[in-house]
Amino acid sequence: MSTLIHRKWFQSLIVAILVFILIWMISQVSFIFGPLTKYIGAVAFPFIAAGVLYYVTRPIVLFLERYKVPRFLAILTVFGIIIFVVYLISTFIAPIAQSQFTKLIDNWPAMVQEVEYLVSIWQSNQSILPDQVTTTLEDMQDKLFANLQDLAVNATSIIVTAISSIVQFLFLLVLVPFFLFYMLKDGEKLKPFLMQFFKERKAQSFGRLLNGIDSTLSAFIQGQMLVSVCVGILLYIGYLIVGLPYALSLALFGMITNVIPFAGPYLAVIPALLVAMFQNPLTIVWVIVIMIIAQQIEGNLISPNVMGKALSLHPLTIITLILAAGSIAGFIGLLFVIPFYAVVKTIVVHFYREWLNEPEI
Repeated sequence: MSTLIHRKWFQSLIVAILVFILIWMISQVSFIFGPLTKYIGAVAFPFIAAGVLYYVTRPIVLFLERYKVPRFLAILTVFGIIIFVVYLISTFIAPIAQSQFTKLIDNWPAMVQEVEYLVSIWQSNQSILPDQVTTTLEDMQDKLFANLQDLAVNATSIIVTAISSIVQFLFLLVLVPFFLFYMLKDGEKLKPFLMQFFKERKAQSFGRLLNGIDSTLSAFIQGQMLVSVCVGILLYIGYLIVGLPYALSLALFGMITNVIPFAGPYLAVIPALLVAMFQNPLTIVWVIVIMIIAQQIEGNLISPNVMGKALSLHPLTIITLILAAGSIAGFIGLLFVIPFYAVVKTIVVHFYREWLNEPEI
């Protein structure tokens, strides 16, 4: 029995059992952790937003420090760049996008009527279909039109809800600069602070783990941001060339959805195809061609050079994670499942390597 206790696989099994017991015990006294959960939820958005900006702007701070620029002055430079970028967006991009979005909302009822007309024409020419199929298609059509009409009728309430959400969003956004400032100022002090609680050998191992997590998050966030911006620019240029209405709004939508791995490009093309449908059937083909070209450039040139193989995730793994996260946590799950999985994978791989390097007792 004593020999069995010292086996690593047996120790790992005991640790796993204890972890599951701990999770079960926490679930039984969840009312105790309710206030803590609410507090974490309140600061989660500004903390995550500041963390994303930290990984995006940290290379600028490190670059300036190489040229003997003091840390505080480098951070102020970063904030100046952020303010300048926000000014450019609010002055030159936001008004155009807002105007295009308003026109799209105004034209939405006409688009719904056009869809009804096209479907009725298609349905009148499908007499060869069985009655069961026709009935099913009619039910689907009724549900689709009902949802579209509800969306048009409830547009005002949706806008009011969106405005209230934006106000709350802006309030939380005020905290982001404070979080970002202290992350850039004292972020490098976190690892030595945590390592001091371990003995020398364990501290070195823990330091390597933190470096691995930092590299994983840095590769994903910096790479995904740069890739999304490049895809958005490519889509905007393509939409302008083919004369697609609402080109800027559709390109911005494609840039935002591109942060969702694998599923993002397919989500980005849906509104562009709907808009193209009401302009010219040939435009639909051009929109598809533009999306394919943009994704080929992104998949074969941009992503490999930006992210490389830092994450090393198989496409089947990504698909499985996206499907599971979408059904469990919705859009938020789609955004965070890949970096979360990448961090967990880094932790597991680290401890597995440490476990292999330790000799059996």
